[in-house]
Amino acid sequence: MKHISKHITLKHLMIDQQKMIGLQFYPDKVIQALIKELPNPKWSEQFGMVYIANTKKNLDLIFEKFRGVAWVNCNFFFKEKVIRENEVVDINWYRKRAETANFRYVPEAYLLKLELKRYAINTCKTYISQFERFINRYSDREINQLSEDEIRNYLQSLIHQNKSNSYINQAINSIKFYYEVVMEMPNRFYAIERPHKQQKLPKVLSKEEIISIIEHTNNLKHRCIVSLLYSAGLRRSELLDLKIVDIDSKRMLIRVENAKRNKDRYTLLSENLLKDLRLYYQEWKPKKYLFEGPKGNRYSTTSVENIIIKSAKKAGIYKRVTPHMMRHSFATHLLENGTDLRYIQVLLGHSSSKTTEIYAQVATNNLQSIKNPLDL
Repeated sequence: MKHISKHITLKHLMIDQQKMIGLQFYPDKVIQALIKELPNPKWSEQFGMVYIANTKKNLDLIFEKFRGVAWVNCNFFFKEKVIRENEVVDINWYRKRAETANFRYVPEAYLLKLELKRYAINTCKTYISQFERFINRYSDREINQLSEDEIRNYLQSLIHQNKSNSYINQAINSIKFYYEVVMEMPNRFYAIERPHKQQKLPKVLSKEEIISIIEHTNNLKHRCIVSLLYSAGLRRSELLDLKIVDIDSKRMLIRVENAKRNKDRYTLLSENLLKDLRLYYQEWKPKKYLFEGPKGNRYSTTSVENIIIKSAKKAGIYKRVTPHMMRHSFATHLLENGTDLRYIQVLLGHSSSKTTEIYAQVATNNLQSIKNPLDL
């Protein structure tokens, strides 16, 4: 088999509101000669590469022209279109918003693609709000006219406003979603620099605080919700997606389906909680979801948050308590009790052990064994 040492990388470019195919390569006489045989090749000073019109005919011609001469790298050009298995998300209320003069709204194509890709509702809200902030910064320009320079200037303005790294990354994701997914130009913004993700330690409650919050819930349903978040280490969305059939009392496990990154997993079912769940089922008689709203639909995210906040306040805990702190506390308490990190990783559904290892920094059992030098 003949070894091909030359290679060309295809890139998505937007020039004069037209989609173009960028051809990036190291200087080579053979490649340059073949490039000249392509239809109307031009040089872009802005992107530092040759480009031709983005058509299927031209794309086929590139592969034909360089077959056996140079390897054509398409990793930045083609992208697998993965459809998520989450339930259909209703974002019609964005379409029904009362319009305000001189405000630019997210394009309909953006909403359609979010629905098609079945992004989680919180992701949809973040992307829409972030993208609308961006396009209203340049309200006098067509969206497709905006270049990487305008995007960098916008991101720089966020830095000057002391926005967090997480906020800036969300802004980048919302912008990339439009140009790369909606406009089907994957990896177009290959040169946009991202800020480093801030590594914050998880906030953890003590076992006594958790028990006190559970005991200060208003009713059996609320008690089961708080207990499940803690005893199974669930994300709030995972709790709300639980169905009655997901509770496996024979194996004492809970099946979590279509969790983050569309992964299924099993987590622990508490024996004490199972008793409460059986009483709750007899009293509330849910039909499909374990926790349902008044009309039999999924319980709301805000309701779960309000339960946690009110119960914590009644328990005399005045620091800000969130549903996710229950999950952090679950992992930390398991680690403090000697559970292997690898098992905790499986129970939490983490892809990387590095994500789980952060709990070692907040577990107190090892720290308490260290003698403070002042006390020596």
